[in-house]
Amino acid sequence: MPFISKDWRSPGEAWVKTDEGWERKKNLEQLNRNMKKSSKTSKYSRKFALDSDGSTDSSDSDSESKIKTTACTASEKCQKRRETHLWQPHFPITIKSTREVAGYNTISEAFRRLDFRNGVKDIRRFNYICKLIHLIISQNLTTLSGCATKVLFVLLEEVAGQVASNQQNIHMLQAILYDLKKTMRKYYCWGRPLGSTLLWEQHLQTIERICMFASNIKIKEPKDDGSLKLTHLPAELIREILLRLCDYRDLINSGQAYSVMQGLINEQYIWRQLCYFHFTLQQVHHALDCYKSKSGHPIKLDWQGVFHHLRKVFGLKEEYADCLFLCRHCRCLFWKSFGHPCIDTTLQHTREVSEMANGEEEIEDKVSVPECIPVPPQAFLKFFSL
Repeated sequence: MPFISKDWRSPGEAWVKTDEGWERKKNLEQLNRNMKKSSKTSKYSRKFALDSDGSTDSSDSDSESKIKTTACTASEKCQKRRETHLWQPHFPITIKSTREVAGYNTISEAFRRLDFRNGVKDIRRFNYICKLIHLIISQNLTTLSGCATKVLFVLLEEVAGQVASNQQNIHMLQAILYDLKKTMRKYYCWGRPLGSTLLWEQHLQTIERICMFASNIKIKEPKDDGSLKLTHLPAELIREILLRLCDYRDLINSGQAYSVMQGLINEQYIWRQLCYFHFTLQQVHHALDCYKSKSGHPIKLDWQGVFHHLRKVFGLKEEYADCLFLCRHCRCLFWKSFGHPCIDTTLQHTREVSEMANGEEEIEDKVSVPECIPVPPQAFLKFFSL
């Protein structure tokens, strides 16, 4: 008689439902252990805080018993992670499937594990997340699951709130909403969107709320408190500020806002530097040769015209202050500014030691393969079945 037991391929892990979704119980227990370690290091400061609040030892024991329970809310987990400073947002990617493990990646889980919701409030990650949202809305909205669509609209609402609070990047929010409305017109079938009726009623209410919120955003003029402003700076400093802008549309808008900037933008030097930033030397030289062949005689170069010609032919280079990277060792996606807990931290050191032992002295002449590669928004979407 055969012995019937648990499937050996099953990880046998316990899961707990939280406000952010389902979480592994062992992850919460590890978080609790990290919390206890950090509490021991700050023993005296915590005791002082408890005395000032009038709490007792019984409340401390009650709080520890609550920590041991696995029913933690999302806000409590985020607070614990911020206090321990040990949590690094990362998401393991399944590249291929095997007979034992069916490999798949869910984009809603990636949004949660990579902390996109709090990343909207980070000025370094804001542009990357907005570009990703824009691509999903314009290309993959009709293929998203119900959970992923819900998370997407939550992120969009966070973006609208962040734009309203800091009075910046309004044009990015308007572009996303314009494409969202255009996509929604194509998304209707037999008078309603495809999918759950109740779920889409919530989505439509969220879209209407975001559009109303965006229409009420007004740029407030700063108060005149006697402090220095941009108009008080000399032209040399303003030129250095303009050279830091990588988007040509920001240059044009800056010239419309301030006459001194307009005079600086009319200079050829700024557009020349912009050409060499976005395009390679071969591309720039090819465009210059085309200009010379068309005229047939020496002319004064219009670097602004050269830039727009190159932009239409080759496209612009995407530049982000912070973006996602993929680790070649553990196949995890992570933010460049945070890093990730790699499982193969000693692999590179072991490889170098073995090469030295084998007598390979010409290590510097070899082409080194980067351990982590950047993942632009277009490549990020290819990891998921959309």
